[in-house]
Amino acid sequence: MHSALKYLKDTEVNINNVLLITGDFNIRDSLWDPSFPFHASISDNLIMIADSFDLSLSSPTNPGPTRFSNTVGESNSVIDLMFLWHGSDELDNHSILPEWHLFSDHVPLIIDIPILEETIQTSKLAIFPNSKQETEFIKDVISNLSKLDTYNIKGIDKLDQIVNQLSIIVKQMWFKNAKKSRSSKHSKQW
Repeated sequence: MHSALKYLKDTEVNINNVLLITGDFNIRDSLWDPSFPFHASISDNLIMIADSFDLSLSSPTNPGPTRFSNTVGESNSVIDLMFLWHGSDELDNHSILPEWHLFSDHVPLIIDIPILEETIQTSKLAIFPNSKQETEFIKDVISNLSKLDTYNIKGIDKLDQIVNQLSIIVKQMWFKNAKKSRSSKHSKQW
């Protein structure tokens, strides 16, 4: 982890919209572990990098160790951390689940991230190439274009009016001839 921090510190990283950074940082420090008496300079790098992404060290709702030592005489520690988007009301703290570490020496850190409900459109209007609908669409557009009065265009206002009428014709003929098509995993984005 120290080499990753050095890389991030020495490199201008362009990552947008970071909401959180979490993981086993493998850094013991009195800043987040009250049982540890020392401060490490590498911690300053970690805090500085997080700050560059507008993230702050999160305080757990239930402070405690995040790594449990299996070695006799070695103390438990806090080396798993979470940095959250600074100033967010929704992302303001996390929890430590010591009872979930099972066979691992690390415990899970959890946070609830609110996700807005979104409606995903599963169908769209389409006119398929070489279809009867395409033929009718083109025929209807041409028929209606011939009715436009384009004889005496003497100014921008008249030109704007004709362009707007053209737009309305194409839109109306599209809705008249297009058929609903269901999206699937095989559909193309366009």
